[in-house]
Amino acid sequence: METFAARCAELTEIRAANPAAIAEAAKGRARRSSWLGPDGRLLLVAADHPARGALGAGDRPLAMADRRDLLERVCTALARPGVDGVLATPDVIEDLLLLGVLDDKVVIGSMNRGGLAGSAFEIDDRFTAYDAASIADHFLDGGKMLLRIDEEDPATAATLEGCALAVSALAARGLPAMIEPFVARREGGLVRNVLTPEAMTRAIAVASGLGATSAYTWLKVPVVDDMERVMAASTLPALLLGGDVRGRPWRDDGRRWRRALALPTVKGLVAGRNLLYPPGDDVVGAVDAAVEVLRS
Repeated sequence: METFAARCAELTEIRAANPAAIAEAAKGRARRSSWLGPDGRLLLVAADHPARGALGAGDRPLAMADRRDLLERVCTALARPGVDGVLATPDVIEDLLLLGVLDDKVVIGSMNRGGLAGSAFEIDDRFTAYDAASIADHFLDGGKMLLRIDEEDPATAATLEGCALAVSALAARGLPAMIEPFVARREGGLVRNVLTPEAMTRAIAVASGLGATSAYTWLKVPVVDDMERVMAASTLPALLLGGDVRGRPWRDDGRRWRRALALPTVKGLVAGRNLLYPPGDDVVGAVDAAVEVLRS
């Protein structure tokens, strides 16, 4: 049987000799008719961190720097029952297409990756990956954007405008937009998200109004205190972020997650490093624990 390392080596040969194979794989991918599964839930694996230069996971600063290792972890997660799809940048999605693991999966393209982690221009989060046209051309199922609102950084205005234009462009093509909104501030030179109920309520309210229509807009939000009040800020469907990679949220704090998942606007979960680089590197165990909490 061909090893995963050998399969990854073939990716480079295909890219070098037959780059058109990527578009062919995208066109030939079997697609689902809906984001939601039969139970009305959705679980996505997020793998868009490297394109922002965010390579760390837990106490490993370069955990996501090994592309073959990352791809193997994503493939392991996608193969588990109850996992619906992936959220990633073009490079990762194209590798997964060539590996043949995206049939019947929800595939969301990550759009604005220009605000590199730790940079002076982090809040100026330009759209440097997918745009609405390329998401449609590659037969993806929607687009995701990060919106950090730093009221002391003038670059926030350009990011707000970029997200609004992307929401409108996706909706014009009948494609969902997933917005991940935060109020943010700089602390010691680094951008930190403010995870209070009040800050998240404000961020959700702002994100919900972006674009010419909200008909196709979803939200991607963290689990914070007083989620009932926070999620009352919008009627848009929402997915929960996966939490701190150093913890085991679905095992150690399962009750809190179940309460959040029971809220009427919450439809599922998007988790990245918490699933792909969990304590003990037990990807299967982390994924299955998340599925159990989500589907129970």
